[in-house]
Amino acid sequence: MPPPSRPSGRLRAGLTRRNLLIAAVAGAGLAVGWGLWPRARRFNWAAGEGEALLNAYVKIAADGRVTVAVAQAEMGQGIWSALAQIVADELGADWRTVAVEPAPLGPDYANPGLALGPATGLTEPMRSLVLGAGRQLGRLLEFQITGGSNSVRGWEMPLRVAGAAARVMLVKAAARRWDVDWTECDTAGGFVTYKANRLPFHAIIGAVDPADAPDDPPLRTRRLLAGEPVMRLDVPGKVDGSARFGIDVRLPGLAYAAIRQAPAGARLDSCDCPPPPRGLTWVDGPDFIACVGDSWFAAQRHLATAKPRWTAVDNAPGPWLEAAVKAGLQSGGKGFAPTGQIGKVVREDGDVAGKLAGPGVVTADYSLPFLAHACLEPMTATARITDDGAEIWAPTQSASLAARAVAAALDIDADDVVVHPTLIGGGFGRKVEGDACAQAAIIAQRVGRPVQLIWSREEDFGHDMYRPAVAARLHGSATPAGITAWNCAIAVPDVGTAFAGRNVGSLMGRPSAGAGAIEGAVELPYAIPNCRVSHVLADCTAPLGFWRSVGHSFTGFIVERFVDELALAAKADPGAFRLAMLKDRPRHAAVLRTVLEMGGPLGRDEGEAGQPVTARGIALVESFGSIVAQIAEVVVPPQGRPQVTRVWAAVDCGRVINPDTVTAQIEGGIIYGLSAALFGRISFAQGVVEQDNFHAYPLITMADCPEIEVEIIASDADPGGIGEPGTPPIAPAVANALAAATGKRWQSLPLFPA
Repeated sequence: MPPPSRPSGRLRAGLTRRNLLIAAVAGAGLAVGWGLWPRARRFNWAAGEGEALLNAYVKIAADGRVTVAVAQAEMGQGIWSALAQIVADELGADWRTVAVEPAPLGPDYANPGLALGPATGLTEPMRSLVLGAGRQLGRLLEFQITGGSNSVRGWEMPLRVAGAAARVMLVKAAARRWDVDWTECDTAGGFVTYKANRLPFHAIIGAVDPADAPDDPPLRTRRLLAGEPVMRLDVPGKVDGSARFGIDVRLPGLAYAAIRQAPAGARLDSCDCPPPPRGLTWVDGPDFIACVGDSWFAAQRHLATAKPRWTAVDNAPGPWLEAAVKAGLQSGGKGFAPTGQIGKVVREDGDVAGKLAGPGVVTADYSLPFLAHACLEPMTATARITDDGAEIWAPTQSASLAARAVAAALDIDADDVVVHPTLIGGGFGRKVEGDACAQAAIIAQRVGRPVQLIWSREEDFGHDMYRPAVAARLHGSATPAGITAWNCAIAVPDVGTAFAGRNVGSLMGRPSAGAGAIEGAVELPYAIPNCRVSHVLADCTAPLGFWRSVGHSFTGFIVERFVDELALAAKADPGAFRLAMLKDRPRHAAVLRTVLEMGGPLGRDEGEAGQPVTARGIALVESFGSIVAQIAEVVVPPQGRPQVTRVWAAVDCGRVINPDTVTAQIEGGIIYGLSAALFGRISFAQGVVEQDNFHAYPLITMADCPEIEVEIIASDADPGGIGEPGTPPIAPAVANALAAATGKRWQSLPLFPA
């Protein structure tokens, strides 16, 4: 049955059916203020029939269900469950009765990760959004966006306060009924308790007084759910098929659209479109041609008959892009020298030139290709145009950016766009963008009926927002005790400006060099007395976006590969070499020691001549507030391609909400990063992407997947991110293992290009 105009639904633990919310619920409800917000303020999250809204994040139904509003997108990282777990813990709820709903658009649900630190200290994409907003900053801070691995980091305290505030309101209502001091009451397992007395939450919600909302609710000193491996709320629906992704949306009168888009930078000039069969319609946009019908297959098949002509593009993406990135490291026709400077220096410690002026300097050049996000769920969105504006159902990482994109496409106000977020079948940064939402809205407006747009796999690969190509040159010197001098220059385009200009306007200005573009290469964990780091701004006409782990995806490889090369030059064990430079970093050292105990010893196992060679390599990367070390084991046969057989990972991500989710995310990050490290590469020819499907851009299969073992280090530190930190260490760990096995330097990715 198609969903209504304002569909509702929820995920609930312990039930056989789990329906996902596709829409933010509209209507009036019991709005109960609390101390963080003005008491007269009305919430735009609403209570349905039989539900009581306690604050912007908690409502309780007459049947005992506790529903938590979650503003972050669920794309497999388990964030709906993690954030609900934080609330349930403070509230004292029974996890079996907890549900989640995606939060509606509104200031209550802006990502607090935007304020984790000063703008210069933020990770991408938050930094680009803040810097690119300029005078729109006040409006920007109402953005709902999932990225930068900051969901738990940003939301832990606000949601603890929300749960505690709701607990106090319930306790005070029960205390009045019992005529006792409310401070002697508590909650547990979905009940308010006082000595032998117990009242279930749903029996007391009618007596809740909005005036009881505390200004500073007391937080629990002993947490029962946080840190426990509770069942994730999204998993059962994904197993039994009831989970609803973007492609599962159904509306009355729904049509389906297939699309063909212009090469990068081009526009639609004209199109020879044969008259469509009955039930099919052509729609043209500024840079696309679409076919609309009652089935996507029929629309896609007829789309193949169109012959669009695109405008010519100067400097269309092609092989020159990667050459231009590498050329940025040249000075006077030669690569810059060990003691020289190039680009914008973003870190300068000690006497680099003096320490690298003598013999024994190691030089290394690294290169990494453009990458696609390769989400298993292609870009998709469903649009319905109404008298009041537009409704969009989409697997989006940012309902705010989706609303802005649709509003701009239809020339309406963003407040007139209602966004219904669905589950996401892989995001990795790609689905922060609102391009498919805008296209679906344009097509729906033109045909006068609801439309579900689905990109083909070829369109998805051909019109991604790509991780940029990167080149680096490093010079260094070392002794067995550690690195004595380090000179690093990284050439890469300014992804932040491209992203911000596309999504929040052009106030950020022209691309520029800076530390934000090479995050992970500037603040190194190792004690290096003489250190210089530079960013060389590279030109790029290909569309660029944020890819899982952003800058760390390439700086992790560059830094950790060169550390190993310096260890080899110093004739030092790579593990001991790193540990010697971590004397002032006890958390990093603990992570490194743990993974060495799990997977060591490093280096090559000497075997019989003519037999496969086994070797292990290591890498340590801190990103998004978490520290991850990995050891990769490779087996190199006498002939044929090497195989990554085992990976050991140790992680310190601070306080843990659900250890099972942490483990799953590290595993997923390793597999995602390993696919890119071994095979991933996007290339262009006259503006067209040459890898148009998985046959040319392969992913790791089950048969090729290594055994993975993850160890979580207990920590009382503030939470770190976990969705992205598992990805950066795997490429250098594998390359370091291959270097140990083969004696080659392995300085370019992918390791095994097609």
